[in-house]
Amino acid sequence: VRDLAQRWMVLAGDRLSPTTSNEYRRLLDRQILPSLGARRVRNLRAADLDLLYSKLQRQGGKSGGPLTAQSVQHTHALIRRLLNQAVKWGWCANNPATQASPPTVRRHELHLPTPEQVIALLKAATKRDPDLGCFLRLAAVTGARRGELCALRWSDLDLAGGLLSISRSIVDGRSDSLIEKDTKTHSSRKLTLDEQTKAGLAGQRSRHVERAAAFGISLPKSSYVFSDLPDGATPWRPGRVTLAFVRLCRTVGISNVRLHDLRHFAATQMLVAGVPVKTVSGRLGHANAATTLNVYAHFLETSDAEAANVLSDLLSEAKPGT
Repeated sequence: VRDLAQRWMVLAGDRLSPTTSNEYRRLLDRQILPSLGARRVRNLRAADLDLLYSKLQRQGGKSGGPLTAQSVQHTHALIRRLLNQAVKWGWCANNPATQASPPTVRRHELHLPTPEQVIALLKAATKRDPDLGCFLRLAAVTGARRGELCALRWSDLDLAGGLLSISRSIVDGRSDSLIEKDTKTHSSRKLTLDEQTKAGLAGQRSRHVERAAAFGISLPKSSYVFSDLPDGATPWRPGRVTLAFVRLCRTVGISNVRLHDLRHFAATQMLVAGVPVKTVSGRLGHANAATTLNVYAHFLETSDAEAANVLSDLLSEAKPGT
């Protein structure tokens, strides 16, 4: 299994994002190879995998503590991918992971910030750090991922037309490096911006131009929208934005709200307002509408109930024969 894992990581290296590659190596080193590394692939059985999953649930976490069902599922998914490749290479006749029984993961309910909380956060951010305020507003109105917003360049913006193009993402690499890559779905999308957001971005542009001018340089179109350098050559680090958001929440007195929850906020508010699922899916950058339906099914049920009431009202007001 250790040999299989090493060969597969080389094969898949170019197709994996740095974040995914690092996570896979962590799972292999900590959870998979210590138990299965010396096992012959062709001798593995579903029962062996189930024993590993049971052990991880009991003592697979830090300091020998239990590992969550979600974490064990991630381990199972990687084992399944490895053994799928083993079947293709003829190392084994079938994939025992398809017959294994990893723990069931219960879907967690989304804990979303209220509109009032989001407004309070945006006001506080804009007052303390206008750049951060602009970033958070974009997150709340577009539902874009953190890394996608960090990767925005001024060339991606058409302020006159009110359009924003998202085609890249920034992720943390090794040794504090930053890596620019494709979006999660390897596709680009254009989003329409509202007037207030356009105004906020125009202000962001003016601040950047003034900073560059103070250093006697002009601001290139290829510069990043969110950068601490006068020439905008280096983007914000995703982790830096998360840390700033955590500090902001403490200042405002808001707890249990993550930066990623602004994405969920944007999605659910659009769905409850009756925006078509396909439109919401496109703005979020999901691979297809089915992903949106799966993640936000509860909020679609609420919207569906409202639709039923609308139709009921229409029919109750209709006169016989009309």
